[in-house]
Amino acid sequence: MTDLTGFSINQMTAKQLPLPELVNGLVGLGVPGVGLWREPVARYGLAAAAALVADAGLSVTTLCRGGFLTAIDPAERAAALADNRAAVDEAAALGTDTLVLVSGGLPAGSRDLAGARERIADALAELGPYAAERGVRLAIEPLHPMYAADRCVVSTLEQALDLAERFPAEQVGIVVDTYHLWWDDRVAAQIRRAGAGGRIHSFQLADWVTPLPAGVLNGRGQIGDGAVDMRWFRDAVAEAGYRGPVEVEIFNDGLWARDGQEVLAETVARYRECLVSDAA
Repeated sequence: MTDLTGFSINQMTAKQLPLPELVNGLVGLGVPGVGLWREPVARYGLAAAAALVADAGLSVTTLCRGGFLTAIDPAERAAALADNRAAVDEAAALGTDTLVLVSGGLPAGSRDLAGARERIADALAELGPYAAERGVRLAIEPLHPMYAADRCVVSTLEQALDLAERFPAEQVGIVVDTYHLWWDDRVAAQIRRAGAGGRIHSFQLADWVTPLPAGVLNGRGQIGDGAVDMRWFRDAVAEAGYRGPVEVEIFNDGLWARDGQEVLAETVARYRECLVSDAA
């Protein structure tokens, strides 16, 4: 890997940029891919966003996000399924084959992690075929355990694969995200397992930096600033057979307070330094 082939920057990394400025910045830097988020795409207009990105020659590597599938209340579950079907349709309209799922936390008053995961499986049984009919794959993203209560009861790659493997790989796979998985001493074996089954649908980068901010959600670090061995992850997914995009997705208030074009340029430079350069 000597250039930016297959590289992507997620929209949230520089969320301060309006979509046209993000697209222009990526094109100017030679970045071929972009990961998009549903809310800013909806504000810009789905058809307009699809046309803008396509006309610029950018590949939409992922759409974030679907999921939040753990509700017990029948009306809430029906609403979640409807929203996820809409997300699949949006992904297809944008030309991406990957919808990232954040599975959802525990319902209010519940302590039943196993039951919550089973409700995710029940939802995937309905959503997987719907997505596949539209050329979209569902990608379960395990989140760091600190998010298990309120955001994602799927905390490890092993848990994500245990869910995904109930369904065909062309319907459901997983996301390897360095920020969420770097701490897990079983991750190497699980990456191999995911690769063997053709289930690595997305590979995302963000670094782990401390101290974590209040609320922790926006604590992802710029690549190269923290504890994660990015090159190890790159090699692990490659050895597992992954040949898809490498996408940087960072939630960080400090980055969002800066000039967005500067953040894009820095992200490209860090990617080259940490994952491409022979000196890394």
